[in-house]
Amino acid sequence: MDKFLEMQTFAAVVDSGSFVRASESLGMSKAAVSRYVGDLEARLSVRLMYRTTRKLSLTEEGWAFHGRCKVLLGELEEAESEVTARSARAIGLVKINVPVTFGNLHLAPLWSDFMAANPRVTLDVTLSDRFVDLVEEGYDLAVRIGNLPSSSLVSKKLASTRMVLCASPKYLKKQGCPKHPVDLAEHTVLAYSLLATGDHWELEGPDGKETVLVHPVMRTNSGDTCRAAALKHQGIILQPSFLVDEDLRSGALVELMPQYHSVEFGIYAVYPSRHYVSAKVRLLIEFLAKALGHANWHDPLRED
Repeated sequence: MDKFLEMQTFAAVVDSGSFVRASESLGMSKAAVSRYVGDLEARLSVRLMYRTTRKLSLTEEGWAFHGRCKVLLGELEEAESEVTARSARAIGLVKINVPVTFGNLHLAPLWSDFMAANPRVTLDVTLSDRFVDLVEEGYDLAVRIGNLPSSSLVSKKLASTRMVLCASPKYLKKQGCPKHPVDLAEHTVLAYSLLATGDHWELEGPDGKETVLVHPVMRTNSGDTCRAAALKHQGIILQPSFLVDEDLRSGALVELMPQYHSVEFGIYAVYPSRHYVSAKVRLLIEFLAKALGHANWHDPLRED
């Protein structure tokens, strides 16, 4: 039973002074208007109006209830207008989930620019490598890196990154530089424990896909930890270009076997639905797409 529709119908009858005129303004049949008013009186066990073929008049209870209906219906209309207005303008809180390393390196410097351009938007940014449930946990938007599984979520690609095999010059001078993927089995390896293929590192080369079983001296769920150890000359790492890009450009790390390529991942903005996307979320997605759209970490040896 729709209590608000009953109230809306009753108020329309009173305001127009006629069941016929109320049916016209509401876009429903006269019989439906009469039924809603009758159901309302039955539910309340109170007569709200007297009606004849030519005239209707309100009871004392009808006048009192009509006044309350107008207040409640007005508040409902005001609430709907406010939500619609907020949806059309960039106003309010946006709750965002982003990966830890990527969030610190490449997103943290961007938030202030977005807030400066959209001063009525408040950001709640959570950094976590955990795969969050956007709907269940109330996130408006997430940034995810990888090959996205099929789901009801909507995504927009922001940039790309590739996994890069690299080590420090000092390590390579001491241990030698691998020439073929199979050589990695004999090298000191610092492994990212969340890599989908585990200790089986896959590379695509001139002769197709090569898979080698590596023997890590350290495993960690932090790419930053892998990078830090590699910079201290402790071994070879396979890490995303967005993390090691500056090290490769400075020479602190050296890309190994560039003729062999590892997997490339997309970086995506993911949100619950493409319908009724609020202005604040839509503007944030557009901002991130513009800010990251020209990133070329997937080509870490680029020329400036």
